[in-house]
Amino acid sequence: MWDWFIDLSPTIQTLLATLFTWGMTALGAALVFTAKRINQRVMDGMLAFAGGVMIAASFWSLLSPAIEMAENGPVPPWVPTAVGFMSGGIFLWGVDKVLPHVHPGLTPKGLKGEGRNPESYRRSTLLVLAITLHNIPEGFAVGVAFGFYAQSGELSQLAGAVSLAIGMGLQNFPEGTSVSMPLRREGMSRGRAFWYGQLSGLVEPIAGLLGLWLVSIIQPLLPYALAFAAGAMIFVTAEEVIPGSQENGNRDLAAMCLMVGFTVMMILDVALG
Repeated sequence: MWDWFIDLSPTIQTLLATLFTWGMTALGAALVFTAKRINQRVMDGMLAFAGGVMIAASFWSLLSPAIEMAENGPVPPWVPTAVGFMSGGIFLWGVDKVLPHVHPGLTPKGLKGEGRNPESYRRSTLLVLAITLHNIPEGFAVGVAFGFYAQSGELSQLAGAVSLAIGMGLQNFPEGTSVSMPLRREGMSRGRAFWYGQLSGLVEPIAGLLGLWLVSIIQPLLPYALAFAAGAMIFVTAEEVIPGSQENGNRDLAAMCLMVGFTVMMILDVALG
């Protein structure tokens, strides 16, 4: 069944995988055509589920392979893993401070401007930039995972990269919704709200191909790149996704949905990889 996919070049594999993750963002944004509004508890649960997926993917699909690969390197395996992980978090922290954006939410009061001069931009632009900030490390992670497979040639690594793409797609669904629905509530047409909702996911194919290209030309960077992607995703999860899922008071629901998301991603990675 997967022979056709195995025979493709890593570039095409990465492109198809990240187009899938973008498609899931678009599918989430498309709820604006069928729903007038989404219950806040449902949205918080979806967001927490996404956080659980990102945490599990960060370890099972990125950090664990980074440690395994670094064991054959010239330095202790914890060095590239720790350096890459912290570099990813610090990089996203810096981007978060500079890039103007708002944290997505279903009500106007939940949209808080951050970065440089957020008041100078339209709210639709800030929402797209916020989810774009999420999607850059996610797309990069998928590209690096396929780069890992290209270097190793092991089908288990390909399965791990595919499971990572599936997990990223699952958690992209609520992200598309979290952009399109607030814009619709503020009076934007359904078509325009959908357009902005899916637009943030278009960066994933670009980031994915960038990650693949980097590890393909500089193989020693692979453990650092895997850990970098993990650190970036953990920063986004800890700084925005988890707090955002709990700020409306649905803490128990968010905690359980996060655990469900973690479990689903763990099963995907272990079963496929």
